Amino acid sequence: MNDAPHPFDGLPFSEVLTRIGERPAAEVSLEELVDAFGERGFGALLLLLGLISAVIGAIPGTTTVLGLPMLILGAQLLFRHDELWLPSWILKRRIDRAAFSAAAARVMPHLKRVERFSRPRLKFMSSDLAESLIGLACVIWAAVLMLPLVGFNLFPSLFVAAFGFGLLQRDGVLVIIAWLGSAGFAAVVWLAWEFVRRIIDAIMGFWSGLI
Repeated sequence: MNDAPHPFDGLPFSEVLTRIGERPAAEVSLEELVDAFGERGFGALLLLLGLISAVIGAIPGTTTVLGLPMLILGAQLLFRHDELWLPSWILKRRIDRAAFSAAAARVMPHLKRVERFSRPRLKFMSSDLAESLIGLACVIWAAVLMLPLVGFNLFPSLFVAAFGFGLLQRDGVLVIIAWLGSAGFAAVVWLAWEFVRRIIDAIMGFWSGLI
């Protein structure tokens, strides 16, 4: 077993993002990201994948590449797996490093502000039961990300990132924010669907009356 310290040990999350983006290879593999953040647990990878998806999710195929590992990580949280695991064929998936660097640069000011604000608190929001529920939420949002829905990647990605940041920092306030955002977004989507459904029913009823 290799006990040598990892070069990213002790660095803030934002600094690790910057250093990964500065590496010379043209692409970033998920295996490279797991190597960089794996020791920090599920929270770090959910945060990372969620942030990247939020910023570059409009690129075709990106949400599938990022959504599947989110779903697997969420399932492992849901069923209380202690060790992070991703299949080798997912670890070999790659994204363009320039796009990764651009995404990191866009979120960096916000990320650093949250890092300064965040601290361990409200520990019951990161208990075993809370982590299982967070895992379930991440599975649902990851499944939404993998659907061919244009423009639906931003908020689910941000919710996954917020859950991940809360777990990483053991910050119950961030977890509560993620839950409130998830509930609010789900309510808006449901209300919008009900509005559209009623319009469709009214049109169909009017059309049937004409026939």
